[in-house]
Amino acid sequence: MNFDSRKKLQVYYNEVPLKKYFIADFICFDKIVIEIKAASFLHKDTEAQTINYLKSTNYPVGLLINFGQSSLTWKRFINTK
Repeated sequence: MNFDSRKKLQVYYNEVPLKKYFIADFICFDKIVIEIKAASFLHKDTEAQTINYLKSTNYPVGLLINFGQSSLTWKRFINTK
């Protein structure tokens, strides 16, 4: 599987690159942002973080994966423009 870990993602605003960046846990196939958590439950803040990564970097898909609950939980997000 093609992936990068702890990759810096350029942030864009109105398609203009900013001098800011996010550090994603993993980027797979150069288009999927994967955020890994180990929390007792997923907060809306962590969902918003993943959505924010997608919108500000123009990546099409994001996965939020949580290993902290009794069973694995995950959510998929699609960047709709």
